[in-house]
Amino acid sequence: MNYKIVRLNTAAKSDIESSVLIIYTGGTLGMAYDESGALVPFNFGQILEKIPTLTHMNIAITVISFPEPIDSSNVNMQHWIDMAYIIYENYDSYDGFVVLHGTDTMAYSASMLSYMLKGLRKPVIFTGAQLPISAMRSDARENLMTSLEIATSKANGNPIVPEVCLYFNHMLLRGNRSKKVQSVHFDAFESENYPALAESGIVIDYNFAAIRPFEEGGSLSYSSKMDNNVMVIKLFPGITQKVLDSCFNIEGLRGVVLETYGSGNSPSESWFIKTLEKAMKKGVHIFNVSQCNGGRVIQGRYETSKDLKRVGVLSGGDITTEAAVTKMMYLLGNETSEQEIRRKLVTPLAGEMSLTSN
Repeated sequence: MNYKIVRLNTAAKSDIESSVLIIYTGGTLGMAYDESGALVPFNFGQILEKIPTLTHMNIAITVISFPEPIDSSNVNMQHWIDMAYIIYENYDSYDGFVVLHGTDTMAYSASMLSYMLKGLRKPVIFTGAQLPISAMRSDARENLMTSLEIATSKANGNPIVPEVCLYFNHMLLRGNRSKKVQSVHFDAFESENYPALAESGIVIDYNFAAIRPFEEGGSLSYSSKMDNNVMVIKLFPGITQKVLDSCFNIEGLRGVVLETYGSGNSPSESWFIKTLEKAMKKGVHIFNVSQCNGGRVIQGRYETSKDLKRVGVLSGGDITTEAAVTKMMYLLGNETSEQEIRRKLVTPLAGEMSLTSN
């Protein structure tokens, strides 16, 4: 891919204290109004005109842009590979990374990169905006400025946040714990099942107990393998056997994220359980997650989930659908043992879920 590279003259060389690589994939933050009033991709070579205070941060900033900005609704596996590869290739040259991304699928991308980048010991901060950077009331400036500050913040010489995160509207969230919940307000993201890693106000207040601790030694590696032969089935009252059969009979299907009610409950009719059991005997992995924002699957808590546990449906505990889908794609692409896939689906890989015993 022919990336566009811009190095910003944000400070005199003698004043530089740290360096950040911004990866611009697309999204509202990188848009501006042209003379006709239409939104067009923004030239990051002119970003200092939009945010002149960047020159006071003493950060050396490099911007790598995708050749063509993408609407996040069009994000696919190749884009995840490109993002991870850029970070991997430039890992030793920068103190931190900021990924500018559309909000619609940002939680999916942040989740997938948390699995792909193994041994990560530097901040990777996803951010974006609800309004373009040139809009008078845009949230883009604050989101970008604070993301850059977090990406370069250190304690005792080590990065404060050595993991994949998502920053939006004054809140820093673990990337694979986040979910988009608003489309018309600035507080677009939440992390119901895990505390915020930081909150920005006059100062940035870090929640050190929630942040993954910095680990000495080791090197970064990344895997570009994944398998997207998965699907999400959301249960609803009145779902029929015909619908489920058509889903599970998709050629090549390897995994299903099953969005159940409440704490992991589902219909208890015999046809429903037999359909799931039949699919699993064919090798399809079924991962049970809650439809509730902030829900947690506890299979066996109610009668309506005991049979799921009995036939071998895997509990996702408090994982989000976004993290569950990307985790399944990642494991199906990287593990050859069916037993190992099942074991790792219910085991935290990058802090995406709490330990679960069911």
